[in-house]
Amino acid sequence: MTHSDSPQKQTLLEQLSEALEGEDYDPDDSGHLRDVVATMLEESQSWDDALHRRLTEVLGKAEGKRWAGMFSGGFPSSYRSRFSVAEAAGDIQQIQSIALSSDVPMRFYTSSEQGEQELNFKLYSQGKPVILSDVIPILENLGMRVLGEHPYRIRRRDGEQFGVSDFTVECHSRCRGADVEAAKPRLQEGFREIWNGFAENDDFNQLMMAAGLNWREVSLLRAYSRYIKQLRFGFSQPFIADTLARHLDITALLVALFSARFDPVLGNRETESEHIENRILEALDAVTSLDDDRILRRFYVLIKATLRTNYFQRQDTGEFKGYISLKLDPSSIPDIPKPCPRFEVFVCSPRVEGVHLRGGAVARGGLRWSDRSEDYRTEILGLVKAQQVKNSVIVPVGAKGGFIVKQPPEGGSREALREEGIACYQTFIRGLLDLTDNLNEGSVVPPVDVVRHDADDTYLVVAADKGTATFSDIANRLAGEYGFWLGDAFASGGSEGYDHKKMGITAKGAWESVKRHFLEKGIDTQADEFTVLGIGDMGGDVFGNGMLLSDRIRLVAAFNHLHIFVDPEPDAAASFAERKRLFETPGSSWEDYSAELISEGGGVFSRAAKWIPVSPQMQARLGIREIRLPPNELISALLQAPVDMLWNGGIGTYVKAAGETHDDVGDKSNDAVRIDSHQLQCGVLGEGGNLGFTQLARIGFARTGGAANTDFIDNAGGVDCSDHEVNIKILLNEQVRSGKMTLRQRNQMLRAMTPEVSELVLRNNYRQAMALSLAATGAVATTDEYERLMRRLEAEGKLDRSLEFLPDDEELRSRRERASGLTRPELSVLISYAKIELKQALQAAPIVHDDRFAKALYSAFPGSLLKRFPDAIDAHPLRGEIAATQIANDMVNRMGISWADKLRNATGADCGRIAAGYLISLQIHDVETQWKAIEALDGKISAGVQAELFSDVIRLVTRSTSWLLHNRRADLDPKACIAHYQQPLAEVLASTESLKAVIPASRWQERYDKYCEHRVPEKLAAYAASAESRYWLMDIIEIGRQLDRDLESVAWVYFSLGEGLKLTWLDRQMRAFKARGHWQVLATLHYRDELDHQLRNLTASVLSFASEGGGSMSPEQSLERWREDKQALLSRWQKMLADMQAASDVDCAVFSVAHGVLRELAAKAA
Repeated sequence: MTHSDSPQKQTLLEQLSEALEGEDYDPDDSGHLRDVVATMLEESQSWDDALHRRLTEVLGKAEGKRWAGMFSGGFPSSYRSRFSVAEAAGDIQQIQSIALSSDVPMRFYTSSEQGEQELNFKLYSQGKPVILSDVIPILENLGMRVLGEHPYRIRRRDGEQFGVSDFTVECHSRCRGADVEAAKPRLQEGFREIWNGFAENDDFNQLMMAAGLNWREVSLLRAYSRYIKQLRFGFSQPFIADTLARHLDITALLVALFSARFDPVLGNRETESEHIENRILEALDAVTSLDDDRILRRFYVLIKATLRTNYFQRQDTGEFKGYISLKLDPSSIPDIPKPCPRFEVFVCSPRVEGVHLRGGAVARGGLRWSDRSEDYRTEILGLVKAQQVKNSVIVPVGAKGGFIVKQPPEGGSREALREEGIACYQTFIRGLLDLTDNLNEGSVVPPVDVVRHDADDTYLVVAADKGTATFSDIANRLAGEYGFWLGDAFASGGSEGYDHKKMGITAKGAWESVKRHFLEKGIDTQADEFTVLGIGDMGGDVFGNGMLLSDRIRLVAAFNHLHIFVDPEPDAAASFAERKRLFETPGSSWEDYSAELISEGGGVFSRAAKWIPVSPQMQARLGIREIRLPPNELISALLQAPVDMLWNGGIGTYVKAAGETHDDVGDKSNDAVRIDSHQLQCGVLGEGGNLGFTQLARIGFARTGGAANTDFIDNAGGVDCSDHEVNIKILLNEQVRSGKMTLRQRNQMLRAMTPEVSELVLRNNYRQAMALSLAATGAVATTDEYERLMRRLEAEGKLDRSLEFLPDDEELRSRRERASGLTRPELSVLISYAKIELKQALQAAPIVHDDRFAKALYSAFPGSLLKRFPDAIDAHPLRGEIAATQIANDMVNRMGISWADKLRNATGADCGRIAAGYLISLQIHDVETQWKAIEALDGKISAGVQAELFSDVIRLVTRSTSWLLHNRRADLDPKACIAHYQQPLAEVLASTESLKAVIPASRWQERYDKYCEHRVPEKLAAYAASAESRYWLMDIIEIGRQLDRDLESVAWVYFSLGEGLKLTWLDRQMRAFKARGHWQVLATLHYRDELDHQLRNLTASVLSFASEGGGSMSPEQSLERWREDKQALLSRWQKMLADMQAASDVDCAVFSVAHGVLRELAAKAA
C-alpha cells in the first residue's frame, strides 16, 4: 500500500477532476459537476490528511490546521502524482509569501532525477502559472537553459488561484564552474527582483551565478556600463557584459574595490583599496585582448573617478534604494567628451537614467526630459556648454541635467506618459539629493551612509527645461522631504517664485539686444516701424512676450509646428492689438488670429497641407517666385525673406552654416526647412529662444554685415531672474526659519519685489549688449588684445577655441590681412569666458568679503530687501560668490573683455587689487551717475557719439585705476581715497568756469563743443570732454597736499609744463601708436605711466624750487625761475623734441630715447 505522504497515482476520478479544471462554468450553478467531483475526491483520499499533518509539524497545530483547511483539495492530481506533501508544504509557504499580485517567488529544490549540471526550481504566481515565453529570457540571462517545465494550478478555499511552474534547467557552459549551491539564494532573489521590475533583464545577470555577485552588485556594474555607453566608448552592452563574464576574477575585484571605497561600515579603507587596486592592475596586465583590457580598465577608472554614491543608503523601510546614484569627477576620466564638467552625477534604475553635469561647486541649470535614449548625455553636454557661457552673468556657473523614461506605458494615454515622466523625474531628483551635503545652522551635514572622496558640496540648484516646465514644485517638495537647506530655492520658478512668462523677463532681456542692434542702424524700435519674421506663436512665453514689446512691429510672417501665418502688409497698431488678444487667450494658436485683420493675400495655413498657394502679395513681400509651395518649402522661403528682423521664440535649429551638415546640427525634425546663413536676408537676429541658429551660422551672418549676438547673450534674462530668485529665497528662508517673518510674509515680499528684480535683470542685459557693441567698434580693445587673451586662456586649459568656434591662429592672420576682427557672436563667447575667469579669480580674493567694498554685494539685491535686511545680506551664505559675480560683470561690461587682463599685465596686480582700484575709481569720479546719463541718451544721439562718450569714461577709469595701483599700493582703502580725491574732483566739474580755472580750455573745449552740437547735455559733455585731462588731477591733488598748495596753482604749473615741454603731444603719440604685439603694448603703457610720473616730479620740483628760494612766489614766477635755472637741460630737451616731431615714424624706439632725456631732466630737476 502506498504511503499517503508520497506522490500518488491518478485514479479515473482524479483524471476526470483534472479534465474539468480547464472548463469554464457559471459559478452560481449549484449543481456544478466540478464541485461534486471535488467533494468525492476530498472524502475518498488521504493525501490531504498527510498534508495536514506535515503543515502541523512545520507551522504548529493552530497555524497548520488553518493552512491545511485553506488548501484542502486544492492541489490537482497531476501535482500530487509528482510531489510529496513535504514539497506541497514548502510550496504553500511560498504561495502565502506572495504580497503583490505581480510577485513571483522562486524556490530551488533537489530532485532524485536531476542530472549533475541540472537544477530544479519552482516559480509561484497569483492566478495562472507564469507564461513560459516571459520566463525563458530571464533564465537565459541568469545563465540557465530550460530543459523542461510543468505548470500547475493550485486553488485555495477562498477561491483564489495560484500557479506553480516546475522548471528543470541546466547551467550555460560559462557558468558551469560556479558554486551552484551558493548561487541559489542569489538567483532566487535576483529572479524575483527582475520579475518585479526592480532589476533589469540583460546579459549582466549571468554574473550572479558566474561571478558570485548578488543582483545589486550586478546592477552596480550595469550602471557603470550604461554610463560608459553615454561616454560613446564604442562597445555594445552585451559585449561589455560578456567581457566581465570572461574575466570573473577582475569583475569580482572591481566590485570589491567599489565596496572598499564606499561601504560606510568598513574601516582601514585606504589600505584595503590600495591592496585591491594592486591586484586589479596585476590582473589587467595578464589580459591578452586589447578590447577586453580597454573595457575592464574603463570600469576601474570610473570606480576610481567616483566621488560619492547612494549605493549603501537605505529607505525608511530598511531596504536599499531602488536606484543607484554615482557622483563622478569627469576630469579623472581619460578621453571624456569635451567640454569636461567639474562634477557629474549619474542616476540609473530600470525605469530611469539621467546625468547632471556641473561646471563648478556653485552651478545651476535646467533639467530636461530627454527623448534621446541612446545619447542623452551628448545632448546634455551640448546644452551645458551653452549654459556655461550663459551663466557668466550670474552667481552659479553652468549646469544641465537630463533624464530618459526607460519604460513608457505601452499604448498609454498622454496623461499616463506624463505620470511616468513625473515618477522618473522624482527618482532623478532624489538621486541628486541623496549625494548632496546639507546645511544646518551653517554647519555642513553630509548625507547618511555616503563616503565622500571630495570636499563639502552643499549647493545644488535646478530649474525647469524642456518637458519639465511645470515640475519645479515637485522638485521643491522633494527638497522639503530631504530637509534640504535651500527649501523652495532648490528649484526656481515654482508656485511661489518669479513667473517668467508673466514677467516676460526672457523676452524683455533679449529685446535689449534687439534695441541695441537697431539703434546702431538708426532705427528706434519703440518709435519707428520695422518688419519681423517670427518663429513661434503668441501662446509661447518668449515669442508672445517678445512680439508685444513694441507696437511698431509689422509681423509679416511666422510659423510654429502646426501653422504658417502670413500677413504681407500688416497694420502695426491693429496687428499689435490682435497679438495681444491671442497672448491673453489661453491655448490660442495662429488659427485664432482674426482673418479680417490679415492683409490681402495673407492667411493662416496648416503645415499638414499638401500645398500652400503663394499670393502675389506674398510673392512681393517675401521674395518668392513660385505660385504654390509645400509647407516645408514655404517655411524655408520665409526664413530667407527680406525683413528687418528674424525673431526666434520657438524650439529647433533653423539656420546652419554652409559648411555644416544637418547631422552636425543634430535636429532631425527641422532638416527639411533649415537654410544656410548666407541665404538670410534679414538685418537683425533676435534670439529669444535657444539653439535657433548654429554658432557658425551666426558668425557667417555677422561677417556679411548681419547684426547678431548669440542665444546665451540675448536670452540670459531668464537665468539671471532665476538666480536672483534663488539668492533672495536663500536669504528670506533663513528669516522664516529664525522667526523674523512668516512664510506668508515672505511670499508677499517676493511678489512685491518683482519690478525691482526685473529692473536688475534688464540692466545686466542692457549693459552686456552695450559691452559687445563697444567691443565690436574697437573702442575698448584691439584685436591683438583679444587674440592674446584667447591664447592665454587656451594655454591654461580654460578655453577650447575649436569647441567654441573661435578662429585659430591661421584664420586670425587671414583676418588681419583683411583688416577684419572678431564678430559679435565670437565676442559673445569671449566676453563670457572673460567673466567666468574673472569671477573665479575674485572668489578667492579678500575683496569679496571686505565690508569696505560691500556696495558691490548690495547691488545684486532689490533696494527694499537691502533696506529691511542689510545684516542678512552681509551674512548671505553666497556672499563671496555674489560679490565676485557683480564685480566681474560690472568690470567686463563697462571696461571691456580684455581690460582686466591688460591691467594685470601692465601693473602686475592681481584681480582683487585691480577690482579694488576699479571700484574706488568709479566712486571718486562719480562714474555711475555719468554712465547712466550716457545710457539715457539711447535714440537721442547717434550710436557713434554715444560710443565716444563711453570711451572717454573708460579711458578715465583705466588711467585712474592704473594710477591707484601704482601710487597707493599699500593703501587701496575706498574711504580714504574718496575723502582724498572725490570732492576736489567734483568741484572742478561744478561748472565750465571752474573747469577752465583748473584745466586749460585748449585741452577740452573743442571736444566739448562737438558733443554739445550733437545734443549731449552740457554737464555730461564737460565731464566726457575733460576726462582725459581730469585723470591728471589725481597727481595734482597729491602734489598740492604734499606741498600745501591750492589746486589751481598746482594745476597751472602742471599743465603749463605739459604744454611747454610738449609732453601732451608726446602722450598723444603714444596713445595713437599702433602697437604690434603684446610687448609693444606693455611698453607703450609703461611709457605713458612713466611720462605721468616724470611730469609729477617736474611739477613738484617747480613748486619746491619756489619754496627753497624763500618768500612766496606765484605759480608763474616759480615756473619762470625754474626755467631760467634749467635752461641748458631744457634746450637739450627742446632739440630732442624737434627731432622727434620731424621724424616720419614715431615708435617705441623714439619713446624710449625721449624718456631717457626726460628722466635726466627730471632727475637733475629734482
